[in-house]
Amino acid sequence: MRFLDHREPLSPPLRGAIVALGNFDGFHLGHQAVAREAIEWAHAEGRPSIIATFDPHPVRYFRPDAEPFRLTTLEQRQELYLAAGATAMLVFHFDAALANTTAEEFVLGLLGERLGAAGVVTGEDFTFGKGRGGNREVLETLGQQAGIAARTVPPVMDGGTPVSSSRVRDALRQGDPQEAARLLTRPFAIRGVVEHGDKRGRAIGYPTANLTLESYLRPQYGIYAVTGRILATGAELQGAANIGVRPQFEPPKELLEPYFFDFSGDLYGQEIEVAFHHFLRGEAKFDSLDALTAQMERDCAEARRLLARG
Repeated sequence: MRFLDHREPLSPPLRGAIVALGNFDGFHLGHQAVAREAIEWAHAEGRPSIIATFDPHPVRYFRPDAEPFRLTTLEQRQELYLAAGATAMLVFHFDAALANTTAEEFVLGLLGERLGAAGVVTGEDFTFGKGRGGNREVLETLGQQAGIAARTVPPVMDGGTPVSSSRVRDALRQGDPQEAARLLTRPFAIRGVVEHGDKRGRAIGYPTANLTLESYLRPQYGIYAVTGRILATGAELQGAANIGVRPQFEPPKELLEPYFFDFSGDLYGQEIEVAFHHFLRGEAKFDSLDALTAQMERDCAEARRLLARG
């Protein structure tokens, strides 16, 4: 799948595409509905389909001190968009230049002249351009000038409220990965390169693969039943993971530490993805390492049971 940069010229075969336009960070049910409309429209007219996203997220540009909230990396999004059937992913790099691009410049200049888009699909509440000067009506009006057809997709309703990234984030912060997975249509997953740690887990019989959390949203700290995937080989693993600051040890250090059952290989330096399936308990400090080890044994048994159930 092609990875496109809005600052670079678009290759001729991709001009005339139907573009799904949004942040699409979580690529939840609502995002998928917008993408599906664009892809089906493109197929019906024999055109390429492009799913566009923004990176960094506009919130990060305007509020650089905001707490981490990302649900996916660009690499994860690219895989999700490909699986949805898109021809390419386009990244709008959100910088000062893009932040100061007016709605008119965005539609006529970027979507029209630079991309040569034939059609654009957004959610009903999508806004764009400097000062959020563009909305669905502005997009339709300016699109007519540029020869770009515009469609909007209503929100996907669930339990009387729209599916949204905020709902996904709230579920994860509340320790409910199953609700998040229902809205995302897949488990929330953190991807990273395994780092060397202080080997404390290995010393007590539970060697872990240490990952930093970087810009990902922080789920509720605690112990989870997880699955892992080694990206280089595609190998699938099951395990239990701690995410948090490890109150048992000093100094506190925020990490994701999965322990994979029945695995004895070397993961250092490898990129893995850890998916969250069930919340088991919150982080806790124990009176002794023996008490911690006994609890970890119970955690692993419960994680095995839950993961075997599906």
